[in-house]
Amino acid sequence: MSRIARCFEALAGAGRTGLIPYIVAGDPTREATVPLMHRLVAAGADILELGVPFSDPMSEGPVIQLGHERALANGVSLRDTLNMVRQFRRDDSATPVLLMGYANPLVTMGFEAFAREAADAGVDGVIIVDIPPE
Repeated sequence: MSRIARCFEALAGAGRTGLIPYIVAGDPTREATVPLMHRLVAAGADILELGVPFSDPMSEGPVIQLGHERALANGVSLRDTLNMVRQFRRDDSATPVLLMGYANPLVTMGFEAFAREAADAGVDGVIIVDIPPE
């Protein structure tokens, strides 16, 4: 059973909904991301959604757009984001982590390479907002 399925099963068993906070990898700093992920879990997060920095986050509001800008100014890339998940996994093998992002970085890396690296890093799911479902 996947971490996501286990999480939702536990939530259903407890009769509660889940808390799924979103942060952008590298915002406010590259070094703060993994400790922030751990703090979110300690504060009650059930699943983490980690944004992959992108130069044109068109599906985001102004607050998250600024997070993307800060992360990019900090030099954070898709590979860095995957490495942050790897670091997080050293101390937390249970909390599901979803990546949220846009197609361009995945196309640049290659879908197969991304899928391999994301799985190796411990990513549980991916939300790509600008790929049509067809």
